[in-house]
Amino acid sequence: MKVSVITVCYNSEKTIASTLDSIASQTHDNIEHVIVDGGSTDGTISIVKQKLRDGDVFVSEPDEGLYDAMNKGVDLATGDIVGVLNSDDFYESDDAVATVVEMFRRTPEADLVFGDVVFVSPDNLHKVIRLYRAAHFRPWKLRFGWMPPHPATFVRKTAYERVGKYRLDMRIAADYDMFVRWLLAAGLKWRYLDRVLVRMRAGGVSTSGIQSSIRLNREIVRACRGNGVYTNLLLVLSKIPFKLLELIRRPKP
Repeated sequence: MKVSVITVCYNSEKTIASTLDSIASQTHDNIEHVIVDGGSTDGTISIVKQKLRDGDVFVSEPDEGLYDAMNKGVDLATGDIVGVLNSDDFYESDDAVATVVEMFRRTPEADLVFGDVVFVSPDNLHKVIRLYRAAHFRPWKLRFGWMPPHPATFVRKTAYERVGKYRLDMRIAADYDMFVRWLLAAGLKWRYLDRVLVRMRAGGVSTSGIQSSIRLNREIVRACRGNGVYTNLLLVLSKIPFKLLELIRRPKP
């Protein structure tokens, strides 16, 4: 089973090496790394070219933002399964992708498999700040602002072919909109993998301040309503107390 992992980057010289090394160290032996760079002006391109492996795909050109770059990656991906790993994230273990592939093999009816992520301090990658767990996720919870962690989600390429690409009119929540389309609009089948798959450096665009939070929640409401799913801002904001609990949770040893 071939897996395509898409990494979007722009001026990511401080973190891109660990992302590339993480994929290169995976035990699954059929991984295509698709790297879409937005025309970096720092050392990102040089680092990527030094670490490219046979079969990897690399393109560097201006784009219209994060989700435009992701769409390019989806178009370039040739794997049976597609995952997205951000340029400041890395896999929790060397067999992370292998465990995902095994879940797809055990449940051939599944269109999506997702696990958990942990947020770590950018200054200390061993210091876990928050555990983002998807064990209790159900598709109906999307209308309350809940979604599986996108970097820990792998989908069959056919899922993109069925529902289309990421929306470019959303700055933060196009991945949320994609989950609404996958799980509610199209009714695709999913499985949860009870395992931390990805470590994410804290401070991404969706968690970088009150203005980003306001925009994110408004886009979530728009994503649901645009797909015929009723919600409102109060319902979406009701998740906040539960999100705060993630700050004191830790992954199982």
